[in-house]
Amino acid sequence: MALLRTTVPIELVGRRLVLRPLDAGDFDRWTEVRTRAAGWLRKWEPSIPAGHADPSTDRRAFASRCAARDRERQLGTGYGFGMFCERALVGEINLSSIQRGPFQSCYVGYWVDEKHAGKGFTPEAVVMVMRFAFEELGLHRVQVAIIPRNAPSRRVMAKLGIREEGVATRYLEINGTWEDHVRHAITAEEWAERGSALLDEWIR
Repeated sequence: MALLRTTVPIELVGRRLVLRPLDAGDFDRWTEVRTRAAGWLRKWEPSIPAGHADPSTDRRAFASRCAARDRERQLGTGYGFGMFCERALVGEINLSSIQRGPFQSCYVGYWVDEKHAGKGFTPEAVVMVMRFAFEELGLHRVQVAIIPRNAPSRRVMAKLGIREEGVATRYLEINGTWEDHVRHAITAEEWAERGSALLDEWIR
């Protein structure tokens, strides 16, 4: 397993995308996308806790969110990336809830700007973080959970051939409702078999 210097920012480079941690200087780009595409995004996301500022519109809340992602990276418990194409912020993808010991697993979550949906950015980003998870972090399992009616997100899994493992009932609170999620997963053994083909299709 490669050793990561978790105290410095990590940048992943794909065919069209650059993935890098967001920082406080990204607020203007972030708030433009998140405000404009709020109706497209919020229906798939957890509610903002009562009494908490919205990082989509509050500069300090966004800076705090970036700092929290930095702490996760330094602890090795999570890696958050903005998705950039020619310096434009087109979305975000995160490795979260990294568990070591006998589990060696993480979750992947992502969103893409409505005006960039359908351009293949999300599958490219997912392949990039899967390579990072398996080849750099040495994880054994990557999981993705998706609301059954979220057809665009499910198409990403279908394009990549990521295996379904069934439905988790009332799995996450999303926009005020406990929603079922279809669980998908890929293991290191599957990545060893399919990773090169996925990289050829989406990255190289």
